[in-house]
Amino acid sequence: MYLLAVIGNGLVMAVVAWDRNLHEPMYLFLAMLALNDVLLCTITVPKMLLIFWEGPSLSTFPACLTQMFFVHALFLSESAVLLAMAFDRYVAICAPLHYATLLTGSLIGKVGLALVARSVAVVTPGVLLILRLHFCQSNVIHHTYCENMGIARLACNSIAPNSIYGLTAALLTTGLDFVLISLSYWLILRTVFRLPSKQARTKAFGTCGAHICVILIFYTLAFFSFFTHRFGHHVPKQVLILLANLYLLVPPTMNPIVYGIKTRQIRVRVLGLCNQRK
Repeated sequence: MYLLAVIGNGLVMAVVAWDRNLHEPMYLFLAMLALNDVLLCTITVPKMLLIFWEGPSLSTFPACLTQMFFVHALFLSESAVLLAMAFDRYVAICAPLHYATLLTGSLIGKVGLALVARSVAVVTPGVLLILRLHFCQSNVIHHTYCENMGIARLACNSIAPNSIYGLTAALLTTGLDFVLISLSYWLILRTVFRLPSKQARTKAFGTCGAHICVILIFYTLAFFSFFTHRFGHHVPKQVLILLANLYLLVPPTMNPIVYGIKTRQIRVRVLGLCNQRK
């Protein structure tokens, strides 16, 4: 899955970078998503594979905090990119005459900077709250990577501020992103059903189909893992670990496959690139 994620997302980034015809908002956002997926996998999976190969391994506290920071920051930025892609589809279908004026290259650059700034601003307090904890007993994290609550539960003093901040931050970022994405697609569907031509409706559904698949994969796994980890105290630890691995690995693996099948321009150019290599 890791190799599929790296190769698939690498192909998407290469195709968008090399083909000037794909330097449009939809494909630039897709390249951002692919880059984010490669980084998210690379932060977690090599260490995970090392644990599977050699058993539990040591990690310094600064290294663990660094991994935790990037895991949560990249997860938040992935959610933000999906929201930007939903806005792109909303403008393309609901306000097509304003598409070129609204979604300019300058705006896309600002969106990229904004999602990085949001991730850093939200995750940094979580790291600072970890630093206030006192660790006096076990230092074994029951995960294949360093995760906020996984580290916090090793502390001897109260972790209530960590839990409250983590839940609040998740609801106000990822949760709000999901609400806005749902609103965007409700408006899109309302517009699509008003189109007079069946062919136009089919084309509109086709442009949104890949994005809807990616959103369902990402948020279903993420929310299920998040709420189970915090409130599913009766759930076996092995299940929690499996879910924590899947919600970071499945979306990066599936995204390039879904977009490769659903997006004709990406599919054609990837096949053309492969034929040139042969």
